[in-house]
Amino acid sequence: MQIELLSNSIDIGKYLKNINVDSGGVAILSLKALHYTIFIRDLHVGAANILKQDALSVGADLAVPRGTVVAKTPYVDCILIATARQLQRLGKKELAQPFGLKEVAYKLQEILKVKKPSHAEVMGVINANDDSFFSASRFKENSAIEAIERMIEEGADIIDVGGVSSAPNSVHVDKAEELRRVKPILDLIQSKKLYDRVKFSIDSYEPLVIEHALMSGFKIVNDITGLANSEVAKLCASYGATTVIMHMQKTPQTMQKSPQYEHILSDIYSFLSSRVQEAEAFGVKDIILDVGIGFGKTLEHNLMLIKHQEHFLTLGKPLLVGASRKSMIDKISPCAPKERLGGTLALHLESVKNGASIIRVHDVQEHVQALKIQQALMNI
Repeated sequence: MQIELLSNSIDIGKYLKNINVDSGGVAILSLKALHYTIFIRDLHVGAANILKQDALSVGADLAVPRGTVVAKTPYVDCILIATARQLQRLGKKELAQPFGLKEVAYKLQEILKVKKPSHAEVMGVINANDDSFFSASRFKENSAIEAIERMIEEGADIIDVGGVSSAPNSVHVDKAEELRRVKPILDLIQSKKLYDRVKFSIDSYEPLVIEHALMSGFKIVNDITGLANSEVAKLCASYGATTVIMHMQKTPQTMQKSPQYEHILSDIYSFLSSRVQEAEAFGVKDIILDVGIGFGKTLEHNLMLIKHQEHFLTLGKPLLVGASRKSMIDKISPCAPKERLGGTLALHLESVKNGASIIRVHDVQEHVQALKIQQALMNI
């Protein structure tokens, strides 16, 4: 007899099929092997006591503060620990319970529907400005086209072109100057029909710039303001463009001045949820969400958002993460932007593992290779 400890990250269904478990058993046992840890804030103490007993009755558990059983405080924070199978059963029970537990049941159902993407796309970065924090990403006209063609050869799925730096304390640029910077690149992309070889994204929140890009064959609008300008939403809808809605606290000039949140995950979730509703009201159909790594966040905020990407999958949209060579790496392991490739790969691979569908990068070839290796490991 031999006993082997298997990784929790395996495709359990594949292993069950390999030992010839029947199809019904594969479905049931796969749910039992999938575990969830769910943080519930401000739950009515009566609901907490009911949920605790119901969780135990299905084999799950609810961690509650001391004094919950005697209702020491009216509301408590709890942590629910359960398998997918247990969540299914628990969700049905809570539909009939008081104190807001029906809302909990609906959320559990949402969580169970979440499926992590099986593949992540690589978005290469082209900056048409002189002040982007990473100098190697700055290009003009013909050099930009050469870089784009190189990224395509290296395996980029998307190329993101922008004319304005959004780094902390960057200088504001008016829309005419922004268009002047990117127009030669956009026109060359159109004349060479490079949009037939790769998807193009315009990194802008100025309608003047965005419309020129969309007329040049671009299919994605990457808006760091999260569609703060309704004219951008209207343009995206009229051209049928995919829209990236990003979260940013304050502006690039002020965002890193003491960023604060009550609860980082819930606060950004609420923002993205409301912006999705607004975008869809304007007729935007294809939406990608970006939690905005480095845009008004501390190091701890950024790490929390990468670690818990899966939380945002319940919004039902693909997730983009852009941590490439950002200063959060320097805060952990001091180094200049040109020395941050290792840290970037670590952050992006963790993001993909936790649910990201797109990673925005300065180094396409290295990320394509790293993702292939990660995928091979996941398929074992």
